[in-house]
Amino acid sequence: MRPGWATPRRRTAPEGDLEVFGADEQNDVTIDVERWTALARSVLVAQGVHGDVELAVLFVDETSMAALNSQFMEVDEPTDVLAFPIDDDVVEMGRWPDASTTGPDRAPVEPDDAPLLLGDVVICPAVAARNAPDHAGTIEDELALLVVHGVLHVLGMDHAELDDRQAMQAKERELLTRFHGSPARDPWTEPAP
Repeated sequence: MRPGWATPRRRTAPEGDLEVFGADEQNDVTIDVERWTALARSVLVAQGVHGDVELAVLFVDETSMAALNSQFMEVDEPTDVLAFPIDDDVVEMGRWPDASTTGPDRAPVEPDDAPLLLGDVVICPAVAARNAPDHAGTIEDELALLVVHGVLHVLGMDHAELDDRQAMQAKERELLTRFHGSPARDPWTEPAP
């Protein structure tokens, strides 16, 4: 197993289309949701993800991000990105009317037919905008980095240990160069001006 990669726990995705859903739930920074979901999709494909797979990329305000960061990371302030991988093999559908795949007029869901739900990447553009000058350079470069970083986390990469961090940063640089162009400055090795 390569450094930085978690042991795969997910089933193989059934045949179908890879879909990345995006939502802009904030008003602090103008977001081109289509651009960032396309980047996330490109990263997934480059990492060998295919089939009936779903990922969500959400852009939220600082209040929402602070609440998520407090609940899941026990840090009482907003952060730039959080990733929520779905580790279960099959996620049951909700009970909203007409949203369920089961009912008197529908056959039961076969686990191998359900889409493979990868998880969610949640980004706070306001925090990204503040961090950009000292990190990636421009807000576009910072958002691109956060999308790639979040997707890699959902796929199992981490940066808790030095070897893992180096592997993840190398993969981020590779994917950013390939799909976004080189960032204005390398946020991992170049100091801010």
